[in-house]
Amino acid sequence: MEALEKSWRRLTRFVLPPRCLLCGAAGSEGIDLCGECALELPRNRSCCARCALPLAVSAPMCGQCLRRTPSWHAAWAPFRYGWPLDRLESRYKFGADLAAGRVLSTLWQREPCPVQLPQLLLVVPLHQKRLRQRGYNQALELARPLARALDVPLRHDILQRFRATDAQTELDALSRRRNVRGAFVLREGVALPAHVAILDDVMTTGATLAECARVLRRNGVQRVDVWALARAPSPRG
Repeated sequence: MEALEKSWRRLTRFVLPPRCLLCGAAGSEGIDLCGECALELPRNRSCCARCALPLAVSAPMCGQCLRRTPSWHAAWAPFRYGWPLDRLESRYKFGADLAAGRVLSTLWQREPCPVQLPQLLLVVPLHQKRLRQRGYNQALELARPLARALDVPLRHDILQRFRATDAQTELDALSRRRNVRGAFVLREGVALPAHVAILDDVMTTGATLAECARVLRRNGVQRVDVWALARAPSPRG
């Protein structure tokens, strides 16, 4: 089946060659993104090793982590949330543009993983109401090909969103933490390995990932890492 899917993708690319989703130019390196737009992608090379917050110079811990130690061990966010990646992410997450999602997924797979690979990869779950509205979990669709590329087991049914929460977009950091407090539970009767990573599409304040990490650690996971496609910069610049 996988070989058939690869053949179909090659045939599709031959009939419909890739076009840049941002500017309409010819795609490059087999994806719907041209070389010039790809060069503009804000990669998160200098950041805090603990929370992936973009910094002028990489550091083991940023000031925020020193003041408030995160509930996870390490973070990986290969991109900064900014132009033009934010346009692709918005189209994928809120516009149901699955082509943009495929571009983002491929870009992530091409980035080297700087942290130890976990024994299990989980995704931040959506509440059933939000899942019905959107039709898909954007984090899960990013995670599937990444997990295959890294040869890491992926589960989407272990961590569950116990209650619906307000959208985090318009909330400040404190409100975000309150909004997701107690929102997640683990499926009963599941044995978890010692090292687990949780994946989301975008990490802003880290409140959602932190709550997921706390749930896992309370249930015996020794090391929890957090992964996100992109990390938002500090609002203070």
